[in-house]
Amino acid sequence: MEENQNKDGQINIELDQEIAEGIYSNLAIINHSMSEFIVDFINIMPGVPKAKVKSRIILTPQHAKRLTKALAENVRKFEQAQGEIKDFEQPPIPMNFGPTGQA
Repeated sequence: MEENQNKDGQINIELDQEIAEGIYSNLAIINHSMSEFIVDFINIMPGVPKAKVKSRIILTPQHAKRLTKALAENVRKFEQAQGEIKDFEQPPIPMNFGPTGQA
């Protein structure tokens, strides 16, 4: 039996204080290859021309699909309890960050 699992098959997950505080993000950029999905979480502030990636999560394609389903289910439950989430139009965000190739 795995060390992280108890006799009921449940996983013991530890959440330290720093991670529990979380990181605010108002933009996620998603890229993928044949073997992984990369989700970069960014906090863009109005009037500030530069933004940094605050967190990067790398997922297998299978886990990305499970995450998509779980997120959709949680949004559905939230809207059932709280009402529809309004999706306001956002101004286009220029995607000119990160290193650029040069010849």
